[in-house]
Amino acid sequence: MSDLKAKFLEVYAVLKSELLNDPDFEFTDDSCQWVDRMLDYNVPGGKLNRGLSVIDSYSLLNDGRELTSEEIFQASALGWCIEWLQAYFLVLDDIMDGSHTRRGQPCWYKLPKVGMIAINDGILLRNHITRILKNHFRPKPYYVDLLDLFNEVEFQTASGQMIDLITTLVGEKDLSKYSLPIHRRIVQYKTAYYSFYLPVACALLMAGENLDKHVDVKNILIEMGIYFQVQDDYLDCFADPEVLGKIGTDIQDFKCSWLVVKALELCNEDQKKLLYENYGKDDPACIAKTKTLYNDLKLEEVFLEYEKKSYEKLTSSIAAHPSKAVQAVLHSFLGKIYKRQK
Repeated sequence: MSDLKAKFLEVYAVLKSELLNDPDFEFTDDSCQWVDRMLDYNVPGGKLNRGLSVIDSYSLLNDGRELTSEEIFQASALGWCIEWLQAYFLVLDDIMDGSHTRRGQPCWYKLPKVGMIAINDGILLRNHITRILKNHFRPKPYYVDLLDLFNEVEFQTASGQMIDLITTLVGEKDLSKYSLPIHRRIVQYKTAYYSFYLPVACALLMAGENLDKHVDVKNILIEMGIYFQVQDDYLDCFADPEVLGKIGTDIQDFKCSWLVVKALELCNEDQKKLLYENYGKDDPACIAKTKTLYNDLKLEEVFLEYEKKSYEKLTSSIAAHPSKAVQAVLHSFLGKIYKRQK
């Protein structure tokens, strides 16, 4: 895996170099240095799971055979397009949320001399995706399908973000807006499409598949993405911060978390009043009261039951798929997230 990651990072260097020498724009020294620094700060800093899973998925679709260097490069280029998309979302997301840190360092817009220039940087990041696709996939029969796929997933993600933002308006803390269908819709559109479906869809297109014939694969991956986010919500509250690598803040941030939605479903009138009074306040006493309520409602047990049922449903859906290669891709994704601790 470390060897694959090293190859993947080599492809990043090639793509970055091409973008900094794009014939359709005449760079000055200053602008070249700006984009170079902006890319290094925002694109390769995460876990790179989405990007690397394009290569994994493509390999599994080809029965695990050793890929040629050209296939590795192309799968990596598509993987990097997803990482670029992620960077574009995060740069703008951090501004909208007024966040201070991202991946253990200050958010890009928080840096001296960056500020709101970060909005334009986000737009540039999005445009780089189409430049990379044009440079490396224009002769391919699935080029238009790739463009359509990235456009569609960007639209779904931005629409999910919109639902999230208008449901959690600052200054309008209203728990009555939170429900399981709203939580599911936010998660499905904001996270599941680009994090789970997009990497596999890229691999399927590279393998010569028609995405219209794989709606069942999309549905399974969306369900997996929803399960992943519910897990995330659970870990934010119940995981050991040492293991998780961060201290959860969903309670004080008034997040439309699966836990608060389940609590609202299960609590009596007194408990509901307590939740309304304490949820979304950055006060250790309020956070503690909310967590005590979660424990009283046995939300850990509720989550473990949800996890068990989700896993059973997913494994039976995967087993029903006619292609063993596609099954292997889906099992690979599920194996990475089931019972994760961070």
